Amino acid sequence: MPTIEPGRELIKKYLKENSISIPKQDVTDYLSGRIKAPKGNRFILKVIRDFNL
Repeated sequence: MPTIEPGRELIKKYLKENSISIPKQDVTDYLSGRIKAPKGNRFILKVIRDFNL
């Protein structure tokens, strides 16, 4: 099974380079749909756009 560590590091680098500071729990809540706030939506859309997902 391939490792996902390079992907984790890529995301951490992306967050750091773009001065995005989000508590880990918030990211989990955004991705699970527990928090449906504009800030979360912007985060998700930016990641999708920047990573061409």
